[in-house]
Amino acid sequence: MAPAAVEHPPARLTVLSGPSGVGKGTVVAEVRRRHPEVWVSVSATTRRRRPGEVDGVHYHFVSDAEFDRLIAEDGLLEWAEYAGNRYGTPAAPVRERLAAGAPALLEIELQGARQVRAREADAQLVFLAPPSWAELESRLAGRGSEPPAVQEERLRIAQAELDAAGEFDVVVVNDDVARAADELVGWLTAPSPRSLRSSGAPE
Repeated sequence: MAPAAVEHPPARLTVLSGPSGVGKGTVVAEVRRRHPEVWVSVSATTRRRRPGEVDGVHYHFVSDAEFDRLIAEDGLLEWAEYAGNRYGTPAAPVRERLAAGAPALLEIELQGARQVRAREADAQLVFLAPPSWAELESRLAGRGSEPPAVQEERLRIAQAELDAAGEFDVVVVNDDVARAADELVGWLTAPSPRSLRSSGAPE
């Protein structure tokens, strides 16, 4: 008699989003450090590289023409314009990962998260929130890489993004990077988005 098949949980597409300055990139970097088995999608962007960023690791830095080509060829799972730059998720690597039965983590902006929710009903949306509005203002002001007008625009957008937290399945507060990273991984491997909504916490 053939051995019974072992059931594995379905591949999970998890989207991490939140306002600018909340520390999405820092939390994802900590996830990579503490949980190297977690696969994180690398977004494409038209914005310029910041000091210390590595092409293909932090982002795929592309020209406007290349980004246009990706859109035309349906090569992006989602894309959005944010603060004058465009960001998008290359579709092929994500689809390959999910087809292999493994979970995938996307770090994207609110517009992109909404696109993924519309296209992938079973995707799990996680909102990364700051401990307080004052803390978020301090983080944005402390970047020092943008003029005041841009920072003001980011704060305006950040407030709108905070107001959208209710659209997400889970809210993770980034009051401690290591704790937030571990909590995110816990949700990444939790059963299903629908059961998450009913239980309110991972088992």
